[in-house]
Amino acid sequence: MGSWVNSAEVLGSDLPLDLAGTGNRRAVLMAALRDAVRSGRLAPGTRLPPYRSLAADLGLARNTVADAYAELVAEGWLAARQGSGTRVAERAAPVTPAAPAH
Repeated sequence: MGSWVNSAEVLGSDLPLDLAGTGNRRAVLMAALRDAVRSGRLAPGTRLPPYRSLAADLGLARNTVADAYAELVAEGWLAARQGSGTRVAERAAPVTPAAPAH
């Protein structure tokens, strides 16, 4: 897992992923990436490593990572454009409810 940390430093973020959860590897990776986005460790616009690189760094099959990225794109967590890689999706700021009028 050390090479992912080195890749993350090149990307400007230190993002160790904990893949110790239960379930299949894709589901565990997706949960780890969602948690990193929720916690702010992966900020909107942050470029993720190519799935082949991340797969090699984490010891996963590249299709496992590709499928996880694709599902997270479909869910709105990530955004992908051919030629520019996969990034954390820009999410709208949380809306705070207005105070009731008297």
